[in-house]
Amino acid sequence: MSAFDAVAVGQRVLNAEAEALTLLSAALDESFVRAVETLFDAKGRVVCTGVGKSGHVARKIAATLASTGSPAMFVHAAEASHGDLGMIGQGDVVLALSKSGEARELSDTLAYAKRFSIPTIAVTAVADSQLGRAGDILLLLPDAPEATAEVSAPTTSTTLQMALGDALAVALLERRGFTASDFRVFHPGGKLGAMLRTVGDLMHGQGELPLTREDASMSEALLVMSEKRFGAVGVVAPDGSLSGLITDGDLRRHMDGLMGHVAGEVMTRAPLTIAPGALAAEALKLMNERRITVLFVVDQHRPVGILHVHDLLRAGVI
Repeated sequence: MSAFDAVAVGQRVLNAEAEALTLLSAALDESFVRAVETLFDAKGRVVCTGVGKSGHVARKIAATLASTGSPAMFVHAAEASHGDLGMIGQGDVVLALSKSGEARELSDTLAYAKRFSIPTIAVTAVADSQLGRAGDILLLLPDAPEATAEVSAPTTSTTLQMALGDALAVALLERRGFTASDFRVFHPGGKLGAMLRTVGDLMHGQGELPLTREDASMSEALLVMSEKRFGAVGVVAPDGSLSGLITDGDLRRHMDGLMGHVAGEVMTRAPLTIAPGALAAEALKLMNERRITVLFVVDQHRPVGILHVHDLLRAGVI
């Protein structure tokens, strides 16, 4: 008896699903365009429905749509027949999923949508099925074998449904011109929410800024640096703009006769800065790339805040 090779099985499954996804990508046509436009024009919500594994996928698609700016909800097809049809209203669009297209539980929902002229987008692998015929728009899944060919458990088909849902959500997101700032509104919590917070949300403001003048003595500059405890001091020009930055590295480079200099002679000119509207994720990227721990925040060249890597840590960005 040959030894079981788990890696080989895993690779076989992933390769089969990857091939099916390639087929799905190649098959996208005008129907996909119509589906995106129908979802875009919807005045109400996208009602995702299905039963069994297709129901689980429909629930996930609804969550993805809702998180990317398209009001959406999941209605279980079986529950719809027992009162939940009332959750579907004028202005909504029904997105119904079933591999075979013959799930009996979908019948009432499809009939209800037809009766009240609610657009239905059908996702199925069988065009000549109950669902395929009922859909105003048909998104046909390719005829690809399940990864568990011998028992035909839903594997490849649910992967295709999930990926098609993602494709619809992203296409709709870009059709709406949805931005990272918009995305942040729907994801205020967790690390994702932290990454989407702005520098202005996290920075220390005017009262905490370590600033000195170009003509200030180094004893004055060091006093500010020590009091504010950011490990740096910003140097401002007579017009109030940020002209330079003094860090520990600058102090070491000018150690010989340091106290005989003024701030403008020791500072690094034109330091790296960031705008208050930039995302926290962008600030973290800059800090990592430049191997620095502090960024001055400027608006029209004037310092309005300061951001330390510890601020990103506390906010959960790191």
